[in-house]
Amino acid sequence: MGNTITTDEIAQAQQIWGEGIVVIGKAFSDKGDFVQAAEQHIDTLYNFKEGDVLFKPTKAADVQFRLDREGALSYFVGGNDSYKEDHGFAITPWTNVRFENVGTSIHGDYAVAMGNYYFTQVDGTEVKVEYTFGYIKGADGKLRINLHHSSLPYAK
Repeated sequence: MGNTITTDEIAQAQQIWGEGIVVIGKAFSDKGDFVQAAEQHIDTLYNFKEGDVLFKPTKAADVQFRLDREGALSYFVGGNDSYKEDHGFAITPWTNVRFENVGTSIHGDYAVAMGNYYFTQVDGTEVKVEYTFGYIKGADGKLRINLHHSSLPYAK
């Protein structure tokens, strides 16, 4: 199967995703066009243009699930009256994002990865978040996210 996703492609997609989050926050801090940076991030890495995306961001309670690009963009940068709870997760800013996959399941041109990702704050401390990402390989050979579920670890 020439279109089969590999674990290396998943790792590369995760690295690009993390770098994109850092770019959005840096654009915000530098008073640049952080919204454009977020739009590019979404359009490059998510499957909204080609099909469905199931998006469950970490810090969403009022509108927990986002099934369109507008909802995802609001989560990353805030400022959308339809999603008043969003303060812009990606504009925090973060200085680094690293993934630790616990497992991946690959089925041809579809794969799921699950684990923890760690967001580094400006002061150097890390925030651990749990994730499950689903990836589909497009006709262009690039991975696109069609499932994004993210949550803070359970606290006793």
